[in-house]
Amino acid sequence: MGDEDDTVHYDGTEGGWGSIKGMAEIAWREKPTPAVLNTLRRQNKVKGFMCVSCAWTKPAHPHAAEFCENGAKATLWELTSRRCTPEVLARHKVGELRTWKDHDLEQLGRLTHPMRFDRASDRYVPCSWEEAFEAIGRELKAIDPRAAVFYSSGRASLETSYLYALFARAYGHNNLPDSSNMCHETTSVALKKLIGSPVGTCVLADFDLCDAIFFFGQNTGSNSPRLLHPLQEAVKRGVKIVTFNPIREKGLEVFKNPQSPTEMLTPKATQISTLYLQVKAGGDIAAITGLIKHVLAEEERKWREEQRHVLDIDFIEQHCTGFEALKAHVEATGWEEIERESGLARADLRQAAQIYIDAPRSIAMYGMGLTQHVHGFENLAALTNLWLLKGNIGRDGTGISPVRGHSNVQGQRTVGISEKPELVPLDRIARQYGFDPPREEGMNTVKACEKILSGEVKAFIGLGGNFVRAIPEREKMEAAWQRLRLTVQIATKLNRSHLINGEIAYLLPCLGRSEEDMQASGPQAVTMEDSLSCIHGSLGKNKPASDHLKSEVAIVAGMAKATLPPNPKLEWDAWTADYARIRDRIEESYPDQFHDFNDRVFTPGGFYRGNSARERIWKTESGKAQFTVPKTMSSVGFEPAVGRYRLVTLRSNDQFNTTIYGYSDRLRGIEGTRDVVLMNPEDMGAAGLREGQVVSLASDAGDGVHRQVDGLAVTPFLLPRGCLGAYYPEMNPLVPLWYHDEQSKTPAAKGVPVRIVI
Repeated sequence: MGDEDDTVHYDGTEGGWGSIKGMAEIAWREKPTPAVLNTLRRQNKVKGFMCVSCAWTKPAHPHAAEFCENGAKATLWELTSRRCTPEVLARHKVGELRTWKDHDLEQLGRLTHPMRFDRASDRYVPCSWEEAFEAIGRELKAIDPRAAVFYSSGRASLETSYLYALFARAYGHNNLPDSSNMCHETTSVALKKLIGSPVGTCVLADFDLCDAIFFFGQNTGSNSPRLLHPLQEAVKRGVKIVTFNPIREKGLEVFKNPQSPTEMLTPKATQISTLYLQVKAGGDIAAITGLIKHVLAEEERKWREEQRHVLDIDFIEQHCTGFEALKAHVEATGWEEIERESGLARADLRQAAQIYIDAPRSIAMYGMGLTQHVHGFENLAALTNLWLLKGNIGRDGTGISPVRGHSNVQGQRTVGISEKPELVPLDRIARQYGFDPPREEGMNTVKACEKILSGEVKAFIGLGGNFVRAIPEREKMEAAWQRLRLTVQIATKLNRSHLINGEIAYLLPCLGRSEEDMQASGPQAVTMEDSLSCIHGSLGKNKPASDHLKSEVAIVAGMAKATLPPNPKLEWDAWTADYARIRDRIEESYPDQFHDFNDRVFTPGGFYRGNSARERIWKTESGKAQFTVPKTMSSVGFEPAVGRYRLVTLRSNDQFNTTIYGYSDRLRGIEGTRDVVLMNPEDMGAAGLREGQVVSLASDAGDGVHRQVDGLAVTPFLLPRGCLGAYYPEMNPLVPLWYHDEQSKTPAAKGVPVRIVI
């Protein structure tokens, strides 16, 4: 694989003074309002403000500073003193703004007024809220509801999400794609089928009881740094952490706690991973098969020599189905194939498997390195197989725990943001509100894009996010986007999606979560669900960036009132006046999970909404947890070929999804640019490339479509042979729309077939 000395890398630790410097640089750039210090003090605490960055849980007993570097950056970004006023937008044509980089667009600051796109002048012009709602309602009433798409990013509160889904269904469709479609939809599909629960099974207390933690394809240091605190505590009490990732991410290597004076003032730091294995991109199925192969061999040896089981035989017999078929498959799979497809040595896989065997209780954590593959479902099925072998689901200190990105992406699904009608209590909603919700399946992200390309979609409403920038096939999608009749974007800052407009387009500015949401009944709290299925209340107290902003709840209600016929059971005005009344309606729709909702909003550590698989109640077709036989040893959707590489798209340390805070990817040693392609030095030599040489990446998907990204500097990096790394969302033009997980339709952005063009 090469030597780290020959590559670009970071010699420091995750956390430490580098983290402090990273926050300071963003603070200097954003020049936040004076409220920022008090907001950070309240961040992720009871009756405080819940971070808009990742979805990691909020502990009942928080640290003095319960925020991480990226959480602080998100808050500084929201509380910027910069303002994107009508006067600012009047100085720039939309065509000009399209040439700007993502970072520069958001540096214009917080949006302050509702705006309408004027095609004649190619500019945004101010309008009133009344005008916007009336026009949106008029356009929606003029089309077939099934030709409209209501997208949501993962930041909107439970209250907003519930009303948004209710609006869509009262209007007449289930076209509710969300950001989960692009990242963790594979989780929702696979875990639902295999163990009967579409989300992870762990709670925070499990991390105090486990003996081993296995990570697959997740970058804790950049994407969820607060997770490093329980990981550090686990390591200190002897927990072994094993990491599988094509890239050596600093957050899972070594951590220096910024809240520890001892660590900040001395060389002391915590080594996080006991064993770090750089699996080939797409090689996780093979790697996990190798672990299972060793576990099964040890089961046979231990029983033969000691009459002692390695497997949890009682659990397998009582709670599982399909074990014998899996066992036969694994035993028939040779180590040569496992090593070739995983890129890992047998000895290393046996060492990792022995850690799993020796640990009485183990937790599996994973990110998009497993979900964003053509065979992502098979990745999660393989991981589930391994975890079922020892009964590591449904016991304290065990479980499967996907690490979510957006702060409420899991919660939105919980309260109805789903294109799948079978996941929503439609009969109960029909009784509550006196209308018959549509029963046909709606559009997910891929289907919505396909229908936009075909011209069947006429209207798109975006509740947050940067949809056009986040999706695959960008050039083709941007051209089709401008043929839409109506586009509406609800946002806090300008991004590229706001510059690719339909015939009629509105840009509606909303409050940030840290800002006071004052309605008729007083200041309002909102709620969200973390990745461990706990519900937390959030109360913003900062002065809004503009007097012309509305809350997301008020905006959704305003559009619904202008669109829908009168219905006394749809109390849009009353709900806007008092969000507690929305929570009462959520409780009626989901009584098992949200009983006594208003009384539990500010429960320390959040209140747990429950998980059937954690109770070993398997809501699967068979009524049991499901072992499966993998269909393939590689999760990528293409065969090896000369000159074909596996591109892994990455997020930097100065980024949250499509939001680019700056140009410092400190934890990888890359500064001042995002226009790079990371490459193994041996691959560079074989291809005749030198460091700094500017090249292009072109799609090698074999469908005859030309897709290319130019201007990338070759950068030597410690990657497995045949793998490349480059930044998301800049590489999205290389991902075909059809290149996605077979079952969930999640875009396969962690194993994209590309070639290098000189």
